[in-house]
Amino acid sequence: MDFDDIFVSDSDRTIGHLGLVAGSYDELNIGQIIDNFIPKTGPHHLTHGDIVKAMVINGLGYIERRLYLFPAFFTDISLTRLFNKEITPIQLNDDLLGRTLDAIHAFGETEMFNHIVSECLERDQFAINLVNNDTTNFSVHGNYDSDSNTEEIEITHGHPKDGRWDLKRFALGMATNQHGIPLLLQTFSGNESDKKALLEIITKVKKNLNVAEKVIHVADSAFYTEENLQTLGFHTFWISRVPLTISEAESLRKTSESFTSCEDSRYSYYCSSSNYAGVRQNWIVFHSSEQQRKKEKDFDKKVEKELIRAQKSLKHLACKRFACEPDARSAAAEWVSKHPWVIFDTCSIKQVHERLEKKRGRPGKDETLILKYVIEADISLNFTELEKEKSILGRFIIATNDLDLDPETTLNYYKGQSQVEKGFRFLKDKTFRVSDVFLKNTGRIQALAMIMVLCLYVYAVTEYKLRKSLKETNETVPSQTGKPTQKPTLRWIFFLFRRVRELSLRIEGRIVTKVLNLDKTIRKIIRLLGTHHEKYYFT
Repeated sequence: MDFDDIFVSDSDRTIGHLGLVAGSYDELNIGQIIDNFIPKTGPHHLTHGDIVKAMVINGLGYIERRLYLFPAFFTDISLTRLFNKEITPIQLNDDLLGRTLDAIHAFGETEMFNHIVSECLERDQFAINLVNNDTTNFSVHGNYDSDSNTEEIEITHGHPKDGRWDLKRFALGMATNQHGIPLLLQTFSGNESDKKALLEIITKVKKNLNVAEKVIHVADSAFYTEENLQTLGFHTFWISRVPLTISEAESLRKTSESFTSCEDSRYSYYCSSSNYAGVRQNWIVFHSSEQQRKKEKDFDKKVEKELIRAQKSLKHLACKRFACEPDARSAAAEWVSKHPWVIFDTCSIKQVHERLEKKRGRPGKDETLILKYVIEADISLNFTELEKEKSILGRFIIATNDLDLDPETTLNYYKGQSQVEKGFRFLKDKTFRVSDVFLKNTGRIQALAMIMVLCLYVYAVTEYKLRKSLKETNETVPSQTGKPTQKPTLRWIFFLFRRVRELSLRIEGRIVTKVLNLDKTIRKIIRLLGTHHEKYYFT
């Protein structure tokens, strides 16, 4: 029998992990929610929900193709299976993508994402005890003219978190729950202050998410300002790191009080209280042995630089002229107080005589001279102060207005801030191709930011549900090292699916489509995720 009589020509198609992405998209009802709020107009075969599904599949495809090569991504993929309708790659073109992004922007990116999350919360009741809030920014290529008469963000230069000072950028704020599942997104202008952005995010989370349980908002030190604390008041609970630019905090960091050891032997703490910004709160000074070791490595270099800086500053001080000796001594005392890491080895006040007018040459015999005073001093390192400073390098202060929280719980909650930071790393990962922003329209960039976070949302929910199912059924999957685990990363699960393909065969006059390379582990994963995922592999 001829080979072509068995295998249907051009029927070998990739499914891979994309069936998992499509299954989660369907299970979360994302497409239906989008189509309810922005229904398609005109005779188009594909709805906005279909196009967003395609963008999410593209965004989580993990291959070296960017989103702006949209149609090319789907040339080898089983579109009919993933979309449950007849689709060709040419239908997934840039124009259609652009129209969908325009429709999302016109409706409102934050509002659309909120509808998606709210329905999921009502249906699945994901726990929201902690909300982690943070911001980052993304560089863009091209020129963007801002219109002050619109409500669009401004693509402009700001403080780059990727080191690209030459590129304009936009900022993205995000809130996640304790499992890293995004709850809210908000785009900001590239030069937006983190302080203002974090307050807006927390305020919108409170407004948009109807959660009966007590919720604690976690944010980094950029959030901790008098204005922000006073705006949130007493009924919004928060945890934040206290910036050491606050004099009260710097003083507390240097406390000589004894510390209590945590259950985690890497940490110890000392409890205090504060009424900063008129808000009752606990201030807890933690000492981390790991941070201590890391900072000690750079401490000696920092001391060397400080000594050089102090020596230069002392030269400027020596050039100054003072009207009287008390003024000179006062200036010397002030100078050394501003340089606590050095001490005077010698310090004396000398008299000098200067001419009334700055003239060249020697003064005349009867010329009147003015008596001035100068400081002559030598300095060296203040080893007593340096040892004190070195001993507290691993200290930091965490504040909370939830006075019922014990110190160790407060620390663990604050460390959960890594969830939102992990999400930002996900969005900026070079294998996550949506992160390369090359669009030339500010509104579309804002809509694309929603798509980026939606990809993270699908990813995080899928990972959470798989881990939850593994734990509930007491089953495991092999890790990268071959050991059984109940906490696999979804990236690793995607890798396990890399060989899954679709192939059509002619059998007894009928065309039969088979899904290949479904081994025992893959079948287990699909089964654990449920029926929405099974239909993409078992039918």
